[in-house]
Amino acid sequence: MSKLEIYINDLQYSDLDSLMEIESTAYGEHHWSKDSFANELNNKVAKYYAVKNNKAELVGYMGVWNIVDEAHITTIAVKEDFRRMHIAEALIAKMLEDCYNNYIKYITLEVRAGNVPAIKLYEKFGFKSLGVRKGYYQDNGEDALIMWTENIFHDAFKNNLKNVVEKLDDYLIIK
Repeated sequence: MSKLEIYINDLQYSDLDSLMEIESTAYGEHHWSKDSFANELNNKVAKYYAVKNNKAELVGYMGVWNIVDEAHITTIAVKEDFRRMHIAEALIAKMLEDCYNNYIKYITLEVRAGNVPAIKLYEKFGFKSLGVRKGYYQDNGEDALIMWTENIFHDAFKNNLKNVVEKLDDYLIIK
């Protein structure tokens, strides 16, 4: 099995048309607008990552707000043809690396209560569900789980992350 070569960089305005194709497929008619993403690229607390393959095709993205010592994952999506190839894991690992570099201790997010694959992904990284936002999603009133990490500087979290990242090397060449 050959490894997929990917590049993780900052999302650019020039990526937004490709991003919108992924966004609409991933989130249906209740997705963010192109203007929302453009505004996020100007947001001083926001950091957006782009994953491209070796053909410079956008295959995934992730957004995070960094506020003091906490990061909040705002969005993450992978192009349909590239799902289950560990790209979301690579994005989360890169975001966590940046959190360490910026002394951010905790990461939080909301996820649809019924999105079991996403929940399992976050649990793999040590996120735990610590609450529910009832009726959070406007399209169908679905609840959101509020997920948090423990302090990422604790040894147990760092050891788990090391194990997850080492397994990524079996599937991806990350540049």
